[in-house]
Amino acid sequence: MMTPKLAGPPDGGWGWVVAAAAFVVNGLSYGLLRSLGLALPDLAEHFDRTAQDTAWVSALALAVQQAASPVGSALSTRWGARPVVMVGGILTSLGFIFSAFAGSLLHLYLGLGVLAGSGWALVFAPAVGTLSRYFSRRRVLAVGLALTGSGASSLLLAPALQLLLHTVGWRGALLLLGAITLHLIPCGALLRPLALPGDPPAPPHGPLAALGLDLFTRRSFLVFALGTAMVGGGYFVPYVHLAPHALDQGLGGYGAALVVAVAAVADAGARLVCGWLADQGWVPLTRLLAVFGALTGLGLLAVGLVPVVGNKEGWEGSLLATAGAYGLSAGGYAPLVFGVLPGLVGIEGVVQATGLVMMLMSLGGLLGPPLSGFLRDETGDFTTSFLVCGSLVLSGSFIYMGLPGAMPSCHPASSPATAPPERGELLPIPQVALLSPGNPHSTLDTAC
Repeated sequence: MMTPKLAGPPDGGWGWVVAAAAFVVNGLSYGLLRSLGLALPDLAEHFDRTAQDTAWVSALALAVQQAASPVGSALSTRWGARPVVMVGGILTSLGFIFSAFAGSLLHLYLGLGVLAGSGWALVFAPAVGTLSRYFSRRRVLAVGLALTGSGASSLLLAPALQLLLHTVGWRGALLLLGAITLHLIPCGALLRPLALPGDPPAPPHGPLAALGLDLFTRRSFLVFALGTAMVGGGYFVPYVHLAPHALDQGLGGYGAALVVAVAAVADAGARLVCGWLADQGWVPLTRLLAVFGALTGLGLLAVGLVPVVGNKEGWEGSLLATAGAYGLSAGGYAPLVFGVLPGLVGIEGVVQATGLVMMLMSLGGLLGPPLSGFLRDETGDFTTSFLVCGSLVLSGSFIYMGLPGAMPSCHPASSPATAPPERGELLPIPQVALLSPGNPHSTLDTAC
């Protein structure tokens, strides 16, 4: 049942409960995936396979989650986010339980990659899309708060998973993680539906309309899509190979967990700070997106260069520092990717657009980690892997410069008296579409 139609996003109220639910959803999806890299060396040893082979476990989970996210968005548009997320929680838990009894890597590909990945596809996009509909002036901050769930989860799960691997083995660890992911079900129950002006009177008919593929006909969204797909080629490599990279440098299991935790804490803090900064309207969102994307690429390059520029005794401190720098930049980038969507597609299309963004990044989620594992097998370490993936992120950031407002313009332009409605067609006017909606103190942008 839909709630009575409001004049606009409530910008608070039950929206904070939705933000808390999205926080847990993010922690039990991306946070869990990031920590799962700690188990890959044990899997490689148990099945006597290479780093490239075991990397496909996490890569498939990422790819399936993101490639199938438009399906989650479409189902959410048709049936509502609440039942879709609850079903996704059941599928994710079953994927971990099935994988705990795996007799080969193929079973892990099917359990963690396909089954758990499909469950994650049904939870993340509907939760974040629903959250975006509850906020206007404080949207990026709310999304940033929800996305800190991955950092908080990594901070807790990385050392806990390492302890489980040492005490009950990888099978017992996966079984316990299957029980933990059942918490996605009550999170879905908290996603109360919300009716807003501009919503279509009836759910879209036909699979193409339900998936929102017509959004690619908008030039700005197409530029955004190309840049996001390129960024995805390197963005998720640390989720899978940051811990193995630390292990390669001789830090040990708990040392590698500390590197992951440092990156997670920096990531979580940056998401909140960047969310607050973006909502002030001082800088166009697309400009912030390009800047933090470029910083993320530079952070990946720095992680890869640590063994080259330092001596062995200084690797631990240098790797912790570069992991923290990467976490800061990647954390700032994450809420902007979703915060910029209402200006591109309108508030009524934000759930579908969220699913499409996840699908675009799935290209990198599928190819990036296995490419990183292949380069590690060929070169003997992850240096080349992080350099290549950092270059991909930088390339995507340069594509973002084609978005309106991403580059400073020639002369001051007048500002509208009031903030515009959240409609994607306003985006070509930089000072209108790119400042935070509903913020009366937004500063002027410039235009030619």
